[in-house]
Amino acid sequence: MTSYLDKYLKNVPKEKQSKAAIAYLASFDHIAMTSPEVVKSITQELKDQRSFLKLIASENYSSLAVQLSMGNLLTDKYSEGFPFHRFYAGCDNVDAIEHLAVEKLKKIFGCDHAYVQPHSGADANLIAFWAILVHKIQDPYMEKLGKKRLTDLTEEEYEKVRRMFSDQKLMGMALDAGGHLTHGYRMNVSAKMMKSVSYGVDEKTYQIDYAKLQKRVKEEKPLILIAGYSAYPRLINFAKMREIADSVGAVLLVDMAHFAGLVAGKVLTNEFDPVPYAHVVTSTTHKTMRGPRGGLILCQKEYQETVDKGCPIVIGGPMPHVMAAKAVAFTEADTDEFCKYAQQIVLNAKALAETFLEKGVKIITGGTDNHLIMVDVQSSFNISGRQAEKALRQATLTVNRNSIPFDKNSPWFTSGIRLGTPALTTLGMKEAEMKTVAGFIVDVLKASKPANKEDGTPSKGNVVVEDTVLKTVQKDVKNLLSSFPLYPEIVIEE
Repeated sequence: MTSYLDKYLKNVPKEKQSKAAIAYLASFDHIAMTSPEVVKSITQELKDQRSFLKLIASENYSSLAVQLSMGNLLTDKYSEGFPFHRFYAGCDNVDAIEHLAVEKLKKIFGCDHAYVQPHSGADANLIAFWAILVHKIQDPYMEKLGKKRLTDLTEEEYEKVRRMFSDQKLMGMALDAGGHLTHGYRMNVSAKMMKSVSYGVDEKTYQIDYAKLQKRVKEEKPLILIAGYSAYPRLINFAKMREIADSVGAVLLVDMAHFAGLVAGKVLTNEFDPVPYAHVVTSTTHKTMRGPRGGLILCQKEYQETVDKGCPIVIGGPMPHVMAAKAVAFTEADTDEFCKYAQQIVLNAKALAETFLEKGVKIITGGTDNHLIMVDVQSSFNISGRQAEKALRQATLTVNRNSIPFDKNSPWFTSGIRLGTPALTTLGMKEAEMKTVAGFIVDVLKASKPANKEDGTPSKGNVVVEDTVLKTVQKDVKNLLSSFPLYPEIVIEE
């Protein structure tokens, strides 16, 4: 068969050809020589993403430069340790790349130290938890014993410090209130390595009540207080969170995985910027940061030594090829263009939320201050979150179901859906398009009803959508996306 690159060079005028597209398509041809099935799935994913409106709050579109940075020989390198302090020889170039990524983060966020090795946000949180345990529990214990190395402890002494770890308390936002699995959810390892307690939101406003939180923190006295969210559409006052943490001597850890790009883009400032207030900050590098899939940690200087020991504490070998992509993404984030992008994310989310409210749709907290919106589809449309997710996917809109505060449905079905604007903003859409998209969503969900089971009772998972509405929205989505093409440089001839 004719190669992807040959078709491109033949059908795209030379003056319109892109070096990035040539590199991308050449890689497809090379992979196809070994596994055409993999290339088929990759190219189909590109076609799918070009055909659906992506409204998943935790997803985005990274640049071709970021993507191409991951496909290189750096993947073959082991580089345990940290820049200029490795346990393997031959890491000079990895040192240069990782150091660049670290320095970029320090400049963007104004932090004391950065660590860019975590493979994911979950890894970043685990490393942070253990670094705090080592710094606050293990190190003082060993100092008291007059011992410098962990291997110097007797079996009895080591067992005691291990038990001290599991006796510590972690406190984060409850999952149904908008927190993340790694913030102490019982099904997650975070709730098994330490004692876990959670805080929720107000029953009327669905927002954090800082006075109630203060009272609960004083009752529980956690070692680690987590601020941050996965599905909370409002800002968090980190100055207040630090005051609450300090009142019991807790370490304030902020998980900014969802809103890191809004901090980097200078949209969230003063008390809404976690870096000046948190002892430790964790994040992913995708989502609003628009980088590769991965994690990062920012910390105050006192935690630098233990954070830098993510290996051997939690992770094994770093991924130098992904750190290269992170360095590219951080370079992109250190620009005025990225700041404008971050601002537009929030403007778009507000426009989306306001349109829903105008159409009588129930929005959790009554609006949004960040990049995401939580829609109560059970109350608004009498369908579950799973049914809404399925109905919208049929209409070529991609969202994810999500629990809402005090949800009566299980986490599998949920009563809500979570929507986000980072990806559509990357495509260049603005407020006018958000109002149009909100209209699509309302039209589809109004035309949806639970499918019946075999016994005639309504299903919680399956859904039926009026065919005329479905076809109309599919056509309208296609027309909208034609004005905002994804990776237009990459031309794949059928």
